Amino acid sequence: MINLQPVRRTDATELIAGNLASRNHHHPWMRNFTDLAGFEDWFGNLQSSASQALVVRDTESGKIAGVFTFSQIFMKAFCSAYLSYYNMVHLAGRGLMTEGLKQTVAYGFREIGLHRIEANIQPDNLRSLALVERAGFHKEGFSPRYLFINGDWRDHERWAIINDQ
Repeated sequence: MINLQPVRRTDATELIAGNLASRNHHHPWMRNFTDLAGFEDWFGNLQSSASQALVVRDTESGKIAGVFTFSQIFMKAFCSAYLSYYNMVHLAGRGLMTEGLKQTVAYGFREIGLHRIEANIQPDNLRSLALVERAGFHKEGFSPRYLFINGDWRDHERWAIINDQ
């Protein structure tokens, strides 16, 4: 079971520690903040209406299991956002991120009013691809050299889910 809630500044210490412990787990797909300055930069970007982040907490331990971030939220005729996410190694493999992603998608549709949510994932990140597929996302395409991560332009698969209601 999980609890999904907006990230708070008071989550900084736990997120920093989790990111430090999970560095090898996330390599080579991403690099997260690992100090307070990095957290403040990331958190500061969330203070606009174009981004929102949610933490997934394991209800049993109360610990953060992962983070989901909506970015480039654009409403009007588009009603779309990009979704990025990562988990914490100490709670990996327990299904918490699957439940978290399903609840995050519902939050995006219901609370934000999104019609479309897109996730871009490196083709070798098999666990992440399986996660979005379990949550009902569909592969839309392939974007060569899409994002600059860890010193290189990385290819990504484009996955999306549409609110059909």
